[in-house]
Amino acid sequence: MSSGMSSNLRPKSGNSAHTFSGRRYGGLLVLTTLLCLCLGCGSDKPQQTKLLLYCGAGIRPAAAELVREFTRRHGVAVECDYAGSEVLLARIKLSGRGDLYMPGDVYYVDQAEREGLIASKKTACYFVPVILVQKGNPKNIKTLADLIRPGIKVGLGDSNACAIGRKSSRIFAKNNIPGENVNRNVKFRSLTVNELGNHIKLGQLDAVIVWDAVAAYFADNATTVPIPAEQNVVSTVAVGVLSCSEHPKSAEEFLKFIASEPGQAIFKKHRYTTTLPE
Repeated sequence: MSSGMSSNLRPKSGNSAHTFSGRRYGGLLVLTTLLCLCLGCGSDKPQQTKLLLYCGAGIRPAAAELVREFTRRHGVAVECDYAGSEVLLARIKLSGRGDLYMPGDVYYVDQAEREGLIASKKTACYFVPVILVQKGNPKNIKTLADLIRPGIKVGLGDSNACAIGRKSSRIFAKNNIPGENVNRNVKFRSLTVNELGNHIKLGQLDAVIVWDAVAAYFADNATTVPIPAEQNVVSTVAVGVLSCSEHPKSAEEFLKFIASEPGQAIFKKHRYTTTLPE
């Protein structure tokens, strides 16, 4: 009787250790699979290429559409850093990163190229400086000389920050208008050309010098006074591929797209000048 009871109390199978081990292995397998899924383990899908474009603030309307269309066509994302041309150049030098540089004047691209920062470049468009005044031109401003009349509140770009500031200084020098005479009327120095248009729109200034495309953007709230060709200094806008680019092939594709017929059509749509004025 005791031996029977002893027999019945024995384990019916000797596989309990193996069963536990199997369960533990199965649990580890499930846990490993979950970890792989969470960490993206085993995924062969490549990450989307992303370019960084340093872009002059005055080019923003066209640049935004150029980026959208290029991404649609090539599947390459483009992040834009908008600021004054000189400010952007300083950022490039400081960071040592980025893929393309499109300031408001080729002067800055040439400067970057001399410092070994540009791998290749193309012309994007042209900026024609104009005088922008309040709607209806209440102060009757017709010439550059009117900007130094007593009582005229003038706004100019900061020549140490943005292309329009540097170009304005050249225009006054070309027309023998002393800087000290201009400075007496300057009430605001901007870091970007767009700020100047906003000050006219808000009635805070009487006259500013901006690019033709920027003036067109403010057409509903301001009046444009052209500067005669013989008195003006036109700006060539160039775009360069940075030598530090981590995606040089994609950057070159974007460079080609900007200079292509579809790219130029986008500039024209946003009222940028695409042929050098005579």
